[in-house]
Amino acid sequence: MCRESIARCLAVYFEALTSEELVPGIIAAVQTFGDRLNFHPHLHFLVTEGGVDEAGIFHKIPRIDDSRLAELFARDVLADLVRKELLSPEWAERILSWRHTGFNVHSRVRAKTKKEAERVGKYMIRPLLSLERLSLDEREGKVSYRYGKEPKETERMDYLEFIARVTSHIPDKGQVTVRYFGLYANAHRGKVKKTIHQAFPLRMVEELRPILSKGWAEMIRKVYEVDPMVWPLRPRLNILHDLLFAREENSG
Repeated sequence: MCRESIARCLAVYFEALTSEELVPGIIAAVQTFGDRLNFHPHLHFLVTEGGVDEAGIFHKIPRIDDSRLAELFARDVLADLVRKELLSPEWAERILSWRHTGFNVHSRVRAKTKKEAERVGKYMIRPLLSLERLSLDEREGKVSYRYGKEPKETERMDYLEFIARVTSHIPDKGQVTVRYFGLYANAHRGKVKKTIHQAFPLRMVEELRPILSKGWAEMIRKVYEVDPMVWPLRPRLNILHDLLFAREENSG
């Protein structure tokens, strides 16, 4: 659910910037572990800096406002949970009112070359642990795992706990941990192969304009096919407008 949500939010965000329905290229990978082999589910995305419109023009987005995208992502996920009756509207509103909602976007890593993109891709699908960092004290039945660069950054645990940590990250049968969206999806690549021999001009546009309040609100509406959250005080979009544009209005 979360992978589809962030892919949808990226498309909406790019459309808010360009006023064009763009198709970005997205590779999404699920990681469930932290540095200490603990359960820490999160997502990694390798995303094109923009997308292609219907005319085949690539619109480049040189930078992303992480806070806005995180806000959009949080609302989309919580709305889906409310639709599925896994979360009440009251709790969804309460979570969104927190200073730290638990939703975060970090888009500062940029791959400028093919080699850098491969490095990012390998990081996204890296294995749970490294055998070079693992050691076993057979006499005491203790496992030591070095989670950092320094020798002191080592955690020592019972071997049964170690087994439990490792096995908790095994995917369920049939679970797909890497998904492809947009330009990287099989369906889109199939279309490209059919038209690869047709001559068409390849152009790229770099988008630098800011998101206008009216355009952003319209894009937000496209995330929700229905309005699953009932806000007791004000319409949800008005609240979102206040949150996203308070800085611009104050600075103006």
